[in-house]
Amino acid sequence: MCKYIFVTGGVCSSLGKGIAAASIGALLKASGLKVFTQKLDPYLNVDPGTMSPFQHGEVFVTDDGGETDLDLGHYERFIDTNLSKLSSVSTGKVYNEVLEKERKGTFLGRTIQIIPHITDAIQGRITKAAEKCNCDIMLVEIGGTVGDIEGLPFLEALRQLRNKLGEKNTFFVHLTLLPYLAASKELKTKPTQASVRELRSIGIQADMILTRADYHIKKEHLKKIALFCDVPEQYVIPAQTVNSIYEVPLNYNKYNVTQLIADKLDLGKLKPNLKEWTSVVKKINTKKSTIKIALVGKYTGLDDAYISVIESLKIACYHNSHDLELIWISSEKLEDQDEVTWEKLKSANGIIVPGGFGIRGTEGKIMAAGYAREHKVPYLGLCLGMQIMTIEFARSVLNNSQITSEEFDEEEKIDKKNYIIHFLPGQYKDRKKGGTLRLGAYKCKIKKGTKTYSHYKEEQISERHRHRYEFNNDYKDRLEEKGMIFSGINPKQSLVEIAEVADHPFMIGSQFHPEFKSRPSRPHPLFNGFIKAAIHHK
Repeated sequence: MCKYIFVTGGVCSSLGKGIAAASIGALLKASGLKVFTQKLDPYLNVDPGTMSPFQHGEVFVTDDGGETDLDLGHYERFIDTNLSKLSSVSTGKVYNEVLEKERKGTFLGRTIQIIPHITDAIQGRITKAAEKCNCDIMLVEIGGTVGDIEGLPFLEALRQLRNKLGEKNTFFVHLTLLPYLAASKELKTKPTQASVRELRSIGIQADMILTRADYHIKKEHLKKIALFCDVPEQYVIPAQTVNSIYEVPLNYNKYNVTQLIADKLDLGKLKPNLKEWTSVVKKINTKKSTIKIALVGKYTGLDDAYISVIESLKIACYHNSHDLELIWISSEKLEDQDEVTWEKLKSANGIIVPGGFGIRGTEGKIMAAGYAREHKVPYLGLCLGMQIMTIEFARSVLNNSQITSEEFDEEEKIDKKNYIIHFLPGQYKDRKKGGTLRLGAYKCKIKKGTKTYSHYKEEQISERHRHRYEFNNDYKDRLEEKGMIFSGINPKQSLVEIAEVADHPFMIGSQFHPEFKSRPSRPHPLFNGFIKAAIHHK
């Protein structure tokens, strides 16, 4: 029978519930168990696909085309398991499901209520995902914090689920903050006590408490929390801030977290094999020189907006004996010819242009691609970054400044013949904003003898997409004559997936998002090749 682990948070958001859940999952997988993870998000959006990165960070995409919370990226990187749409549940999805049934008359005239109809639907999504994935451990994170009004139906559903499945099949982990008061120079446990009390008032008793702090947590703090929160002392785990998120599983392992969970869930003796994690952390902590990578985008300084890109860069750097020095470049400031911004770009050993939507800042990105091409600076373009690369190249070699993307011609003033990136006629029936992009994994055939092939060393790959516009194949022959190589093609639809510039040490753009498939022990081939080229350029 599948065992369920529920991860909740208290006191404040952004404590790292996703990292905590992912780390526990990593330990259990390293112990030989099959783990599947799920995120319950209390927001009313059906998914984060239409949310601004300023609001919600990046949108992580699964193989089957699910647009999900960025925490699923942490789950995949830590547990090394490809997730699916089953892994992402929002209030919007649950209400849609229940209301559609009500409209069809499924409830036979009954009054629809939060309890039992919404809570039953939540439980159904959890248990059905576990059954479909045939996992040993179903790890479920609840977004937000205990006490948030929108999260109450989820917590009530979990309370009911524990009653149905029993304490030997369910385990509650509560992550909470120990704030540091500079005036008294001490950590305070009262907020944790209040958070656990709030959880208990809902009818849920935490089995394990993870205490987050930026300062050393003394044993007396753990004893106090254990006493006031009615949790055995060994189940109160210090979760101090560490140098890298990839140290968290090793840190939890010091406190025997795996076996503590196993004892409560009757899983027998478990001993995680952490050789791979130890090796990765050793690479991270080894003193090494830095490599400067310029990230050219709109959401500068906001790590969450590009979290998978940044982690992919870090991982590739670690495996090439370097540390990442990320240089944030505002594409809009490049457009304004801001001297400081341009000097920062010129100091970089490599330039990366990630995905994005809309016209804002695109000319600055095109300028960055032009600089990279002309000065032989390694360049990696992701999704929009690939489109930017082809626009800049085409404008230059075809001597036509009007060449652009259909997406950027908002006022429809440009001749459509100049659309090198366009909306494929008949490709999508619906142009609504949500869930209508080309989403999920698609196959790509790689051309032998190209730089791309030298990095992948495979003729066919599968990568994840999230975009609406495609390369216009009417330009293909003309650009190939001028030195652009289309090294990756979708075999079914003949769509350009990867482009590269021939006479350049590394200038590759992918229509897909390779950052979604990087793993701590396995850097993605394109990121690995990009960092190697940047080191050589340095």
